[in-house]
Amino acid sequence: MLELKGITYQVEDDHGQMDILRGIDLTIKPHSFVVLTGPNGGGKTTLAKVIMGIVKPTEGQILWNGEDITYKTLSERAKLGVSYGFQQPPRFKGLRVRDILGIAAGNRNLSRDVCCQYLTQVGLCAADYVDREMDASLSGGEIKRIEIATILARSSGLLIFDEPEAGIDLWSFAKLTETFKDIHDKRDSTILVISHQERIINLADEIVVISGGKVTRQGPKAEVFPYLMDTIDGCSRGMSCGLLAEAN
Repeated sequence: MLELKGITYQVEDDHGQMDILRGIDLTIKPHSFVVLTGPNGGGKTTLAKVIMGIVKPTEGQILWNGEDITYKTLSERAKLGVSYGFQQPPRFKGLRVRDILGIAAGNRNLSRDVCCQYLTQVGLCAADYVDREMDASLSGGEIKRIEIATILARSSGLLIFDEPEAGIDLWSFAKLTETFKDIHDKRDSTILVISHQERIINLADEIVVISGGKVTRQGPKAEVFPYLMDTIDGCSRGMSCGLLAEAN
């Protein structure tokens, strides 16, 4: 279980103090699929980075399975089973896909067959990718799915993804949603995804709307999703134009 208690994050700018997160209280149940959504600039990515330890909160407490991880490092959280998928995953020239998978699995020398199993789970033809370099020759969708494969290799308990649909083509997006559904159905992990996309939101057990650094709505998909649809003005039901900008 993930518990956030009074999470606040403040920064200083030329005009003084700015509140990015404002006392967020949030509980994520074990083995659930939760989507964070809401207007751009509302604090979703900052909150995800706080949970991962990339950003330190100004105030508040973070508990993962009852353990206080508020001031643990990113590496310490990773060892406890917390993983993070970036909106724009990094590339590593000189490292092959199989090298990255081995590092994710605990610096193990994974066999070709095991690497192929992880790549197959994210919809990639393993034979074409296992020895590829993690460089600019890979598309955004390919890099995104390889990053998910590395998270699967880690057997993480908490999977955090920041707009995984960003910058990928429609075919990759379809494979991405299939992968998320498969993870939710077959693994005991808790999944936390930042997204504006209806097809990803529809996979959720629970939806959390964040606006102005606060949780403005939270509940089961059946309750919150109709509210989101009612607040979209001028956008298609695919939410491709953005974006829940009025969901506050």
